Amino acid sequence: MLINTSSMEAVLDGLPKLDCGLCGVRTCQDFARMVMENPAEAKRCIHLKDEKSTRFSVANVIQRAPQYPAPAAARIAVPAAVTCGQSCGTCDKHDVTEGITWRDSLDREYDFVLDTFPKEPGPRETMLPHNPQLTKELNVKRGDILIGRPLGMSCGCPITHCGVVMNVEPRTGVIVWCVTGPLNPRAGEHKDIGYYSAEAYEGLVRDTQKELKIGMRYWFMPRRCMLQWRHSGLVNFMSRTKDGTQVRIEGLLIG
Repeated sequence: MLINTSSMEAVLDGLPKLDCGLCGVRTCQDFARMVMENPAEAKRCIHLKDEKSTRFSVANVIQRAPQYPAPAAARIAVPAAVTCGQSCGTCDKHDVTEGITWRDSLDREYDFVLDTFPKEPGPRETMLPHNPQLTKELNVKRGDILIGRPLGMSCGCPITHCGVVMNVEPRTGVIVWCVTGPLNPRAGEHKDIGYYSAEAYEGLVRDTQKELKIGMRYWFMPRRCMLQWRHSGLVNFMSRTKDGTQVRIEGLLIG
């Protein structure tokens, strides 16, 4: 099926309205704006039936998506294909949060916003694969692009997470990575870690409704969460920095 680009309404009428995010933007309405600016972007939608529109162009994704710098301190050799994901909610330019309402997308209140560390490509998450042996079998190393899904009580997020590895502990299988947008693994090689448990988030708190205390459990919003759902966790580390309050949050739940 070819999309009629004569108007925004016509573009929206030709889209599946699933808001699946697989095109790299959060909603079909956002995708429609992209198609209006450049009709060739319609090929990013995997649900369109026309053979010319069902597959995205990797070369086009790499060309259009701006490069996001790797953390200078970590000196991680991030592949050139790793990008912000174009409106995926994983960079400052395309942040999905415009203003803070203290209500998530399901109208539930939260206590603070968790921001990423400066110059990092996404939120920092500590994960334990459900099969820790995969860390060795896949030879996971710093700078690798991974995909996986946090399963069960550790988080239960329905979205497949994608990201770049920051640190690996081969003995235990624990991986620390920065979660990025869905276009990164689609634009190049990646490794599938499968189901995993999300053990911790680390980041900066600049905006909060409540005084933060170690040992307290809070509702928080990861600034770049594509679903914009609140998360719950126990703050067990705090440090005041010039960029904000650095925190580590464990005992994660979602919803």
